[in-house]
Amino acid sequence: MAGLAHVDPHGAAIAVGDASLEVHKVSVSDEDNNAYLLTDPATGAQLLVDAADDAPAILELVRRHGDGRLTAVLTTHRHRDHHRALPAVVAATGAEVLAGAEDADALPSPVDRRLAHGDTITLGAHRFDVIALQGHTPGSVALAARTEAATLLLTGDSLFPGGVGKTGSPEDFASLIDDVETRLFGVYPDDAVVHPGHGDSTTLGSERGFLATWRARGW
Repeated sequence: MAGLAHVDPHGAAIAVGDASLEVHKVSVSDEDNNAYLLTDPATGAQLLVDAADDAPAILELVRRHGDGRLTAVLTTHRHRDHHRALPAVVAATGAEVLAGAEDADALPSPVDRRLAHGDTITLGAHRFDVIALQGHTPGSVALAARTEAATLLLTGDSLFPGGVGKTGSPEDFASLIDDVETRLFGVYPDDAVVHPGHGDSTTLGSERGFLATWRARGW
């Protein structure tokens, strides 16, 4: 399956990109938090999605790929398990800090760029779409990255295999499932690969048939 690839021979990271856009996924906590390092092979520029934990492991991953310099860190949402290593990673690299506008003030490092739905992030020749998915937190964002082989959706805790992320009220659930259905399932193809903030990856096609079940199940 495109986008679900091989174990990095250097360690625990899994390569889930391809030659046009290197993407390495690594679990960095006891909660199975995923951190994703995106590298543009042409320029060596790097973007990290969620400095979740274990700054030494993340910095070693950065060192092994591209030019070894981290351009930016995107935090998908405000929950602490997704940014525990952010201050250490930023201090070591000087990377720009990106986050959804509504979650930015809750992060432990100053946010350089506050993101909104429809924004784009540039990495070398690549342009990634920012997708706001409000409900798990007010400022949760996902990232859509296209490689030669696949569309990769880095969804934080907003979409997992088997359902949307946890919400705290029926209103938050309605907001999240509406955003997920409209902005993910309504835009991207079935072979788009979903890389969530914890655990295993899936595809939109594998999950699409369950949308009505999720909605009926509620929060």
